[in-house]
Amino acid sequence: MRFTRAFIPTTKETPNDAVLPSHIYLTRGGFIAQVASGLYNFMPLGLRVLHNIENIVREEMANAGVHEVNLAFVTPASLWEESGRLEKFGKELLRFRDRKENLFVLGPTHEEMMVSLVRNRVSSYKQLPLNLYQMTSKFRDEARPRFGLMRGREFLMKDGYSFHATHEDMVREFHLMEATYKKILTRLGLEFRVVEADSGAIGGSGSKEIMVLANSGEDTLAVCSSCEYGANVEAAKRQRLKAPASTGIAKAEKVHTPDTTSIEALSHMLKVDSYYTIKAVAKLAIFNEGSQVVLFFVRGCDELQEVKAANAVGANSLEDVDAAQLEALGLSVGFIGPKDFGKLTVVYDVELQSASSMVCGANEKAYHLTGFDMATVSNAIFKDIATVREGDACPHCGASMHYTKGIECGHIFQLGDTYSKPLQAHFLDENGKAKPFIMGTYGLGISRLVAAIVEQHHDEKGCKWSSATAPYRINIMISNTKDEAQNSAGEALYAALLAKGESVILDDRNERFGFKIKDAELIGFPYTIIFGNALTEGNVEVLHRQSDTKHIVPVSTIESYLSEQL
Repeated sequence: MRFTRAFIPTTKETPNDAVLPSHIYLTRGGFIAQVASGLYNFMPLGLRVLHNIENIVREEMANAGVHEVNLAFVTPASLWEESGRLEKFGKELLRFRDRKENLFVLGPTHEEMMVSLVRNRVSSYKQLPLNLYQMTSKFRDEARPRFGLMRGREFLMKDGYSFHATHEDMVREFHLMEATYKKILTRLGLEFRVVEADSGAIGGSGSKEIMVLANSGEDTLAVCSSCEYGANVEAAKRQRLKAPASTGIAKAEKVHTPDTTSIEALSHMLKVDSYYTIKAVAKLAIFNEGSQVVLFFVRGCDELQEVKAANAVGANSLEDVDAAQLEALGLSVGFIGPKDFGKLTVVYDVELQSASSMVCGANEKAYHLTGFDMATVSNAIFKDIATVREGDACPHCGASMHYTKGIECGHIFQLGDTYSKPLQAHFLDENGKAKPFIMGTYGLGISRLVAAIVEQHHDEKGCKWSSATAPYRINIMISNTKDEAQNSAGEALYAALLAKGESVILDDRNERFGFKIKDAELIGFPYTIIFGNALTEGNVEVLHRQSDTKHIVPVSTIESYLSEQL
């Protein structure tokens, strides 16, 4: 490709709403163009990057024995009614009716559609396992689309679905897909972590997220400093906390504690470590049908993790409760402690199991109890509902954990029969008995990966693409197009590289050198070969974008030099 024939509308202007480097440089570099909020067109450079990622995905999927299909973007709402997700998914699911008043949705994900494709076409255990995937557009009507490709409404996604006769075989495929995704991200030149995650609206019993590590990531991860363990804070686990050197209060009594509605004030007043206090957190749990107040109890040194807490009671989400609502239930705000609350749902963090010598609310205004023993609470429900903190011990090896930021680019799920059962997708086992398929699902954000690569590989000048992802691996720049020698040498190298099938672009524009070099740095070509004044001595300059360094190379050896580099 020649720059003079290409459509690469670079600009110095930064979009008004752009804050992330990927949004800024992909727009300024002529990769993408915004159509409306959360909607983007891919221009030629952006599409080439997208295709490079797709090709790597297709190669690794083929190596793993997975078959590609292409499902309809528009999905009959009746399939979502069968699975029970039509209302549960919320306003992100865009619904519309056709001229015959039939209800459809724009697919944000395609579990229902893929199950519909397979049911009645795969009828025997002999046809299993089966793993199918597609790379196609998805649409989620995000309330606040932002950050360019990172959180758009329409996006390109690779979503795969596997069907199995047994849970054990599904787990085998799940691990295979995890290993395959690791290969894909390694080939893309990304630093990443596979972490345990919450399954959210997709469902299933187990899931992992593929996180590209970047300071701009929206997700907070708790990762081990020693082993490979990592998890989204929404699902992170830890070993039991170590008790501090100080002790709790063994004497059991009711203590007058006026104006001590916070753990900090209580610890200070009674001279006790917050580890030995019990914190009550009241939330309004939102369910598909109705809502109710739920009480959660954690150690005073911990914080409630709301996703864990919502999952513990099967709620869709949690909302804050005001003092008036709690007082109407007879609860003393700031002085709530463990007890049998009757019909009120109560969940205790696992850290409180067998806890003794504790300080907690006395369920009476201005009073707390000391020497409290959790063993006195009957029918207590214990769940992991606390937030893992930096410095907590890894659940696998016991080493210290720390926080890092990540961009979620993939999510894989062990679905079981979450979709096959309600959609009545069955096969006959070896005994001729009808059973629902055991399923796994495997998503990878293709368009989000474009942004994630830039987030991890950029500087103040622009993008830094790897050879595997760059729109063009080599940029040949003729410094002065009016110089016959520069033109001739540049054209000769361009023709030679094209003949080898190399991904190369020739900057033959009649523009100032400074203008062209800024474009090269903004776009982020891995190698820019500059035919300039050094040619009079038989040399060319080679700009290595990753290291942002220049090297002088004899023009006679430039082809072999590039072969070695690439």
